[in-house]
Amino acid sequence: MSIDATAEATGLRDLMARSNIVVCTGSGGGGKTTTAAVLALEGARPGRHTVVGTLDPAKRLADALGLEGLSDTPSEIAGDWPGRLSALMLDTKSTFDGLIAKYAGSPEQTEAILANRFYRNISSALSGTQEYMAMEKLYELHEEHDFDLVVVDTPPTRNALDFLDAPRNITRLLDHRLFRLLMAPTRGIVKALNVAAQAFLHTVSKVVGGEAIDDAMTFFHAFEGMEQGFRERAGRVLELLSDDRTAFVLVASPRRDTVEEAGYFAERLGEADIAVRALIVNRMHPRFGTETALAARERAVTLAGTDLGGLYENLADFALVASREEDHLRGLAAKVAPAPVVRVPFLASDVHDLGGLTAVGTHLFT
Repeated sequence: MSIDATAEATGLRDLMARSNIVVCTGSGGGGKTTTAAVLALEGARPGRHTVVGTLDPAKRLADALGLEGLSDTPSEIAGDWPGRLSALMLDTKSTFDGLIAKYAGSPEQTEAILANRFYRNISSALSGTQEYMAMEKLYELHEEHDFDLVVVDTPPTRNALDFLDAPRNITRLLDHRLFRLLMAPTRGIVKALNVAAQAFLHTVSKVVGGEAIDDAMTFFHAFEGMEQGFRERAGRVLELLSDDRTAFVLVASPRRDTVEEAGYFAERLGEADIAVRALIVNRMHPRFGTETALAARERAVTLAGTDLGGLYENLADFALVASREEDHLRGLAAKVAPAPVVRVPFLASDVHDLGGLTAVGTHLFT
């Protein structure tokens, strides 16, 4: 596999210029959060109004941007770029509360739902809620703010697949027969259930308590009339994900396990008819010249006992590791072709401020 770093960097720059949304995804530990911050910074440099958001509750994005912390609302970051750069961290419950307020028919309905104990539990703890709210936040940032570019840092790969499935999952829930029965208007909710369902609720109430069941039933009653808004919103989110101006960027390290994980995700994206638009590989071992590991090793033997011999021994080790990394990447690059494959080498220090992000950007875009 030939490496044309200039052409790949140009391809990534062109992709950024024509995208309104960039979704960074990949396995943990591959530098995904740092990459998202670098891409957002690159978006602000030409003059675009850019925001970067993370779904990861850890402070990695704030650390990369040199900030003490982030909230659920965009915070602008001062800098010498022509555009504007903001950042945020998703707060699942806050986003869910905002949706309830948006689709409720009255302030009283909003208040009833937000005060409901069943809602307070599912808004922060129900499986899939974080991923669905992440999609909602992405849609909100794109549609309801004046950002030219939205960059999203997703959870590690397997969870990011939930991120993709979330809009479909909420639609399936809203269309489920039991949900429709629970939402049946003008009738007592329990009366709307058949005898078997009532028996089931009676059994469950013995386990979790009657109050928990009452809270759930009260929630569904209060939710009445709002499901269509959620269903339509989920459909619009799906359309946004498949839009040509939405780019999925796969981020990985050259280790075999993370490359395999990235390959799995690339295949799943393909099954959803979503193309990987760029592959960024962080922490690559650099190549020093074109000499192979074997040739460097032979030269080290010839110069054994000298300082130069020791240097060639080190060169042979680096060449061997770099060659193995390229072997790991070959299959992954084929899966994402013709997307550009951009390599970022090991840096002298960790990235923890804007200067570090700028250093990574020089490898991504030049």
